Amino acid sequence: MEELEEWQGRDLEAVYPIVYIDALVLKVRHQGKVENKATYIAVGVTEDGERDVLGLWIERTEGAKFWSSILAELKQRGVQDILILCADGLTGLPQAVEANFPKTIFQTCVVHLIRSSTRFVSYKDRRAVCAELRELYTAANVEQASRKLEQLEEKWAGKYDHVTRSWRSRFDEWTPFLELPAELRKAIYTTNTIEALNRILRKTLKTRGPLPTDQAALKLLFLAIRNAKQTWGRGHRDWLTARMQLDIHFEGRLP
Repeated sequence: MEELEEWQGRDLEAVYPIVYIDALVLKVRHQGKVENKATYIAVGVTEDGERDVLGLWIERTEGAKFWSSILAELKQRGVQDILILCADGLTGLPQAVEANFPKTIFQTCVVHLIRSSTRFVSYKDRRAVCAELRELYTAANVEQASRKLEQLEEKWAGKYDHVTRSWRSRFDEWTPFLELPAELRKAIYTTNTIEALNRILRKTLKTRGPLPTDQAALKLLFLAIRNAKQTWGRGHRDWLTARMQLDIHFEGRLP
């Protein structure tokens, strides 16, 4: 536990080009009952493109107040700026980011949005629907994406309104990356970076039953992260090109 506490409170980099946040649900015993608890994981990409887990937090409910406390903790540990923060479906996080890091671009995970919006699309139509959606999130710019969405709303009216409704209601959350060059879009439009880590963590948890306490859960995840660091922590593919684009697009914000 001492090692975990030291790791959780260690100094962090001043600037992270990209930070991903995601949740992993664990079964933990509480007052004699087994409860599902979300463990939130923040992964930062350093200036050199290396991946590093910034922290782990367990909380039963999420919201702007909770996320503000997490972001404030990161600031206390030395983080001064985050260029892009990528996450999905975390209540209150966009508002907390705006309050704590007002210059940060908040980007929702497009892959999660595709999965959730097509969940009730019939199997025979799913491939065609996903192909149409691909034209939406690979648009040249926000204006083109807006026109494409209008076309889909008209085309799928009465049949797949729930699909276009999902994309329309979160339009401002998934479109920010359309203003960025292709090299950066690939790096941020999905939380696959953190999902790869989650797969490793789920494999560790698979052979175990409900964990006895929150501390036991954090300790187990910490050990799994430490053991996975050598293989999982390697840098992004083509990071050098992406780093150059970051320098251009976020002029003066990277050391």
